[in-house]
Amino acid sequence: MAQLQAVRGTQDLLPAEARRHRTVIETARKIAERYGFGEIATPIFEFTEVFSRPIGETTDVVSKEMYTFKDRGGEEITLRPEYTAGIARAVLSNGLTQATPLKFFGAGPMFRYERPQKGRYRQFHQIDAELIGAAQPQADVEVIAMGAAILDELGVLKSCRLELNTLGDTESRTAYRAALVEYFTRHLDKLSDDSRDRLGRNPLRILDSKDEGDKAIVADAPAFSAYLTDPAKAFFDEVKRGLDALDIAYELNPRLVRGLDYYCHTAFEFITTELGSQGTVLGGGRYDGLMAMMGGPALPAVGWAGGIERLSMLIAEPPAPARPIAVIPVGEAAELEALKLTQRLRGLGHVVDLGYSGNVGKRMKRADKIEARVALVLGEDELARGAVTFRDLDAGSQEEVPLDGLAERLKGLA
Repeated sequence: MAQLQAVRGTQDLLPAEARRHRTVIETARKIAERYGFGEIATPIFEFTEVFSRPIGETTDVVSKEMYTFKDRGGEEITLRPEYTAGIARAVLSNGLTQATPLKFFGAGPMFRYERPQKGRYRQFHQIDAELIGAAQPQADVEVIAMGAAILDELGVLKSCRLELNTLGDTESRTAYRAALVEYFTRHLDKLSDDSRDRLGRNPLRILDSKDEGDKAIVADAPAFSAYLTDPAKAFFDEVKRGLDALDIAYELNPRLVRGLDYYCHTAFEFITTELGSQGTVLGGGRYDGLMAMMGGPALPAVGWAGGIERLSMLIAEPPAPARPIAVIPVGEAAELEALKLTQRLRGLGHVVDLGYSGNVGKRMKRADKIEARVALVLGEDELARGAVTFRDLDAGSQEEVPLDGLAERLKGLA
């Protein structure tokens, strides 16, 4: 029989790595609550249309990367590739459009079929924030500020730079798209296959091509700033003014685009140099057209997503869990009393390990292996005296402690 392995592009989160993931999520959740963002959890699969309509049938996500299948009822279902469209669907499904502005925070797994790389998996995890129903540029500033606060709390912000751009309004993008098509068409024979494919359906994506030949062509492409309408310029100026007021440093990157079709105005990414080419740890932008695209009212919105895998690689080692107390029964008569003692100590908030078999020597070896702080030995003699033998494994000392004084004795541990 072949050795069982995890599917390519997936990983097992063993306790140490799970602790790092949990640190990222819990830190983000704490900061999000300070900003008034309530937690939301949407299903990890939706009807395919939830993603294919807003993300865009011609994007790489929909055409190449989504995990789509028919369930036993014949419905076409997709494992969620990103959070935003599912949260938008939840707002519409639950009749929340009259309760804006809405602030949501979420965390969970996403699924995309793409080439696994450092910090990128086919099942990956994200933290996510969405502010729905606020058209003002101050909303963009707030979600960026919250992202920066989370990164700062994680100790990651100091190794990141914030890149900022505007995708303008509809009029701006329409004019710029036409200019890009005209420019790239003149260089069609030098573009990569992917960029030639994108030219007719999403030419803005050519701007962030990783192909070296494409980069040389992109360097001389028209600048978006020349096609921005006055209202789009004013909006972006307000975003920059707000970030300046909060002392949030940023770099303007006119080539920064978002990969999904529903973005407009502000686009941003927090990027680190510590993860090689996969440097974006948190990014997002404004997406005023999404709700209407999904059949709802034209609600403005802005949000971001952050990669938990990448963030977990950047944070300091989280505090280890409390060292356990090892309870070691000696003899059959002590087994039941040891079980009761273990339960009592856990009820007092202690981490307790009860070995299930083996003599005292074997159980002491287990206590050493799990780095127990204390071993409590309970045998017939101790039972007769209503006490335990208390072994301080750090100090190498031993004493007998009455059972009714054990809770107090354990309080004194360093």
